[in-house]
Amino acid sequence: MKKITIKTPGILSNLKPLIFGIFITLSLLVTACAAEKESVDLIVQGRYVVTMTPEMPVIENGAVAVKDSVIVAVGTADDIGAKYTAKTNISGKDRILMPGLINGHTHTSMVLFRGMADDLALMPWLRNYIFPMEGQFVDPEFIDVGMKLACLEMIRGGTTTFVDMYFYPDREADVIEACGLRAIVGSPSIDFPSPGFKGWDDSYGAAVKFVKERKSKSGRVIPAFAPHAPYTVSAEHLADLAKMARKLKAPITTHLSEDRAELDQIKERYGTTPIQHVKNLGLLDNWLIAAHVVHPTAAEIKLLAKYKVGVIHNPTSNLKTAAGISPVPEMLKAGVRVGLGTDGAASNNDLNMWEEIRLAALLHKGVNYDATLMPAETVLKMATIGGAEAIRLDKLVGDIAVGKRADLIQLDLSGAHMTPLYNVISHLVYAATGSDVVTTIVDGHILMQDGKFLTLDAEKIRRQANEIGARITKALQKK
Repeated sequence: MKKITIKTPGILSNLKPLIFGIFITLSLLVTACAAEKESVDLIVQGRYVVTMTPEMPVIENGAVAVKDSVIVAVGTADDIGAKYTAKTNISGKDRILMPGLINGHTHTSMVLFRGMADDLALMPWLRNYIFPMEGQFVDPEFIDVGMKLACLEMIRGGTTTFVDMYFYPDREADVIEACGLRAIVGSPSIDFPSPGFKGWDDSYGAAVKFVKERKSKSGRVIPAFAPHAPYTVSAEHLADLAKMARKLKAPITTHLSEDRAELDQIKERYGTTPIQHVKNLGLLDNWLIAAHVVHPTAAEIKLLAKYKVGVIHNPTSNLKTAAGISPVPEMLKAGVRVGLGTDGAASNNDLNMWEEIRLAALLHKGVNYDATLMPAETVLKMATIGGAEAIRLDKLVGDIAVGKRADLIQLDLSGAHMTPLYNVISHLVYAATGSDVVTTIVDGHILMQDGKFLTLDAEKIRRQANEIGARITKALQKK
């Protein structure tokens, strides 16, 4: 067969170098564009990014870039994608991205007393059940398991920062460091014997030591003083603690003006109200986080605003113990810094901040016959940036803004109860639940992704918790 040779026309031969040159140029341009993108650790997207900042409250099809635990950029997904490249990318399809929730008051390890004693008034509940069972069961093992169980619950529900008041705070802090959450950890002080202590002198001494020496390796754990309440700590002791806290520039977290029995006791002993009593002792001059504040007078509300006291509203706990309903709308109107809290799971009975958000929005409407009170935006703020302001961590967390720590959560939008969507803030307050949270990130580190825990062994923790629960059950049967 004769071989056929096809000759390339001269013009095509001349174009070969040109085509090759264009290819090389385009390759160099693509490489240059990629090289111009800044490398970050993490990019998280959201169908809606709820920033909780006044300048840019909600971004549709948005994203956040994170480097070295800090938010470095917030914007549309297209803009972030054009400027940054990340080692880890989390999709925002059918998801809301928002700041992590802030639980301003809890006793985390009390999850192991969940449901142990219900339907009781506050004082009988404390004296007949909680204090005796704490004395019998609370030890380092109890704290270790209880704190891990609580961390599981909070990570699953999207809480990224909490304020805690419970025993063996060093052990608590170790667990928090390991699981990855952020917390203000209060070392408790009380005038009578408590787990690990004979009374005030050793519990207060341990608190001073804890605040002085506990330095968080990560910066996520802040040590604090935690005197139980003005009816369980003497005036002299509270005054000494207030002076020490000012000297050490440390937070104080305490129960204050929680129920009518407390009001009666303080009036009988000191002839005044709990809030005025602690003011006289110097507590209001401190970085004070006051839990409950159910019964302030109009004049005391002004005091709380003046001294920048962080008030933590615990609606579920206060209703369950019949302590009353805190005048939150009045406090917010007066400029008081108000956040939300769950209290301990022994009086709630969970650490689900979404329940507190929804209840806070509804409760005050009902009792005041005013549907305009506590709008969704106001209550969501109390759980995020407003809660951060109440505990004085708003320079670190609470909203999605450049320079803040990357404490972020994603919620799934695919559930029937989240469909259709007209107002994302409304959905978060009135429709969302803890089970909608699918991603939890603290300090730029992923603690849970697609519902899978990355820092804790959930099955092992539940098994250990049930073993302790069995021992508590036996003790209850003997009462």
